[in-house]
Amino acid sequence: MPKFAANLSMMYNEVPFTERFAAAAADGFQGVEYLFPYTWQPEELKALLQQHGLQQVLFNAPPGDWDGGERGLAALPGREAEFREGIALALNYAQVLGNRLIHVMAGILPDGADALAYRNTYLNNLSYAADLAAQAGCRILIEPINHADMPGYFLRYQAQAAEICAELKHPALAVQFDIYHCQRTEGSLSHWLQEGLAREYGQIAHVQLAGYPGRHEPDTGEIHYPFLFQRMDELAYSGWVGCEYRPQGNTSAGLGWLRNLR
Repeated sequence: MPKFAANLSMMYNEVPFTERFAAAAADGFQGVEYLFPYTWQPEELKALLQQHGLQQVLFNAPPGDWDGGERGLAALPGREAEFREGIALALNYAQVLGNRLIHVMAGILPDGADALAYRNTYLNNLSYAADLAAQAGCRILIEPINHADMPGYFLRYQAQAAEICAELKHPALAVQFDIYHCQRTEGSLSHWLQEGLAREYGQIAHVQLAGYPGRHEPDTGEIHYPFLFQRMDELAYSGWVGCEYRPQGNTSAGLGWLRNLR
């Protein structure tokens, strides 16, 4: 059975963020992830992890003006200096919190934009970030995100992510495979899981789940997760599976799917 990490940005919204660590530990989670740590000092978050016996698995690099609609900087021409500052900050947090995976968001491609210029910027920024991450013992992750949830997002398809990683050939660059996003965009979940775990470059290093449609618990909707969990075992996937879903009600009450697996 895979290792499951609670996503504290989406789960346990019944309590303030700093109380979600205790709630996740009480439900048996051993790992946590969330979107951004930067509102808090890294030492404060580390203390919460240690207090509750949790492992920090993943967070995102700074995405630009999130509240203003920005969804990453990596592919945005003219924002390179800000991107580099964000990578340095993310790696500083990772050194304190102990995670070795950092998701770098690509950004939104405006209508009529020069796609080639955005792609070249993306490649250059990912190469820079992966170099720094390698020095710190970390890996940079890229994640295809569907256009219904995030219109205009630069990185949309699994094959697109694989192509970028194959072009850069950087061992510190990997893929974050979000099952929900993949199902909404292209399906063929078992195929992309197997293909992604077999790559020489850009191998899947982190998986996220949610039910589809609705993005709720994984035992809701059309995705047959027991089959996918079995495939992960068969393919010897040893990474974490982040529970990046919106509970339909109380988070703990909706964890029947996990209790049944255990």
